[in-house]
Amino acid sequence: NGVVFKFTNFACKSYNESWFVFHNYRLKAVGRDKVLLNVNGTVLHPAYNISVHMQLFKRASGFKPWLMKAYIDGCRFIKTRYNPFGVIVYNLFKEYSNINHTCPYMGLQVVKDFVLRTELLTLPIPTGEYKLAIGWYFDQRLQFDTNVTFTYREDLLSS
Repeated sequence: NGVVFKFTNFACKSYNESWFVFHNYRLKAVGRDKVLLNVNGTVLHPAYNISVHMQLFKRASGFKPWLMKAYIDGCRFIKTRYNPFGVIVYNLFKEYSNINHTCPYMGLQVVKDFVLRTELLTLPIPTGEYKLAIGWYFDQRLQFDTNVTFTYREDLLSS
């Protein structure tokens, strides 16, 4: 179809392992233009107040802030999808995850065999390499970060 939309890297870090622990995280190439993301971790205590800070960066002599940044009340967002940037990101991964219920969150949280699909990307973006940086806050304290880089390349001549 002339479009490459795939993961290129994933990094995560827990800042408070008495509250959240990553068990494993892995990118798995299953084809030339298809990469799966698997992540799992455990919330060790009930989380009732979750904030998500997201920012999209575009590579241009290093990663530079690009167009979208959002601070989202995670518990409110799951009930009413009120933030457009949050909706785009959530729709990309929701069918691959158990992060789909209202607060509180506790126990194993999983993203399994997540593959990027262009039909779920409702906003046109230019060809390039991007990084989505997400900070996860419980009770206004940063608990962990997830940073994913991906390539979006549209070959208009071959489509």
